[in-house]
Amino acid sequence: MGYRITYKKSVTKDLRRLGKEEARRVLNKIESELSRNPASVPALSGRYAGLRLLRVGDYRVIFGLFEDEVLVFRIRHRKDAYRH
Repeated sequence: MGYRITYKKSVTKDLRRLGKEEARRVLNKIESELSRNPASVPALSGRYAGLRLLRVGDYRVIFGLFEDEVLVFRIRHRKDAYRH
């Protein structure tokens, strides 16, 4: 079963901060990992309960899983991933 991947508008700004090579690497990982089996990615707890976290090098992809859709909320460096 394939999952449809959608992105919030804020993800565009996050990707611009990365640079072309890093952004391409992160997007490739998102497409390969999350389209196949996003439920295997660890869930977060606390303030972010219900969301999931994909690690891509020093970057973190925070997303939600809704039936057959994956909604990517943020792509941030690991030091900034959990800040508002």
